[in-house]
Amino acid sequence: MAEREQRRERRDREEAAPEFADRLVAINRVSKTVKGGKRFGFAALVVVGDQKGRVGFGKGKAKEVPEAIRKATEQAKRSMVRIPLREGRTLHHDMEGSHGAGHVVMRTAVPGTGIIAGGPMRAVFEMLGIQDVVSKSLGSTNPYNMIRATMDGLSRQQSPRSVAQRRGKKVADILRKPEDATAEAAEA
Repeated sequence: MAEREQRRERRDREEAAPEFADRLVAINRVSKTVKGGKRFGFAALVVVGDQKGRVGFGKGKAKEVPEAIRKATEQAKRSMVRIPLREGRTLHHDMEGSHGAGHVVMRTAVPGTGIIAGGPMRAVFEMLGIQDVVSKSLGSTNPYNMIRATMDGLSRQQSPRSVAQRRGKKVADILRKPEDATAEAAEA
């Protein structure tokens, strides 16, 4: 009985969860030649996020465009990951990501910079809630590879809190400026 109530509460929480924003990145028409002619299908690539640090992407295929988009959106919601952001607006550190021939470089930026990114990368950053970032896509311009490369780089993002916790130190020790360390060394 208690298990059923827990399931019901979990379902209610999921329904009350904040609505996600989604962005259609690419739609592709594919055809299959059959005896009577051609059969057309559609493939959709969608990025979904809550614009507060969670993002996911998905792809869907169907005979009709709306159905392909729906399938892609459902898959994206299932594959969401949390990315730590600095001050809720930019990345903690510069990073690179790659997938196949796609290679991307992402750098932190000062307030007011905006999102300097192209196509699929811009969609990921907007759905993630990043406001200031500078990025460059090198290699493949295939949207699937660009999104996977971006997600690969973002998955390597580490917050100072997680690094400090892993190393058994305080956040202040991790974030200490290099000139502070040289001043301490000179005093000792």
